Amino acid sequence: MDRIVRFSMNSDAQRSGEYSLKGDYHKNIDETWHYYPVFLFKMKAIDKFLEELPKSLKILDLGCGEGYLVERYQKLGYNIIGLDLNYLSEFVRKGDIRATPFENETFDVVLCLDVIEHLPFSDQNLALKEIYRILKKEGLVLLALPNLAHFASRVSFLCTGSLIRTSVIERHPGDRPIIEYLNEIEKNNLTVIKRRGIFPTFIFTSLLTWYFPQRVIFLHKIINILFAYPNWCFLNLIYCKKK
Repeated sequence: MDRIVRFSMNSDAQRSGEYSLKGDYHKNIDETWHYYPVFLFKMKAIDKFLEELPKSLKILDLGCGEGYLVERYQKLGYNIIGLDLNYLSEFVRKGDIRATPFENETFDVVLCLDVIEHLPFSDQNLALKEIYRILKKEGLVLLALPNLAHFASRVSFLCTGSLIRTSVIERHPGDRPIIEYLNEIEKNNLTVIKRRGIFPTFIFTSLLTWYFPQRVIFLHKIINILFAYPNWCFLNLIYCKKK
């Protein structure tokens, strides 16, 4: 998920890392991005999750980037804030997900979307422990995690001995099969209550998505309804509750 062309900047924000290079790219997505359809369907599911919550709940978007969701939902009246290591603005507080500045049991809901895989394996457990610490009892967590063992990756391994990574290793050093993420989640006393797959990477549909992402939205509607068995999918949304 690396190729994003459009560049948008908020002059009041402070950026480092990829945001100093790409700008506020989640706010102005390029429709020729290879995984544009995956982003759309992920955001649709996240919107559904948030819209079903009472607006009074305290929500943290952990590793929120430029705060796309935080800004939108604050304007809708939600009690939501964002934290990111590489961004600072009126909507985003700067901080590390492995050692957040919040007190124990502060939040009712924590979002951690496409973040854990950016950490090395040794740090992923630290991030999950921190999520548990700042989450209230019976609080909810929504994680978005890529799956190294998606369908096309399995076919590639069978035929060539090589897996298809979800991004370059420098960007996703913690890339792993979804079952390993699930094991780490359970080890940290977060109970998985639901799991949803997005984009089963069948060879033909994956090729069409790679070359014509803006033209295959209708195809994703079909495969994400009929064939999105989570273990086959590129992305998993994992809904958890604190034990």
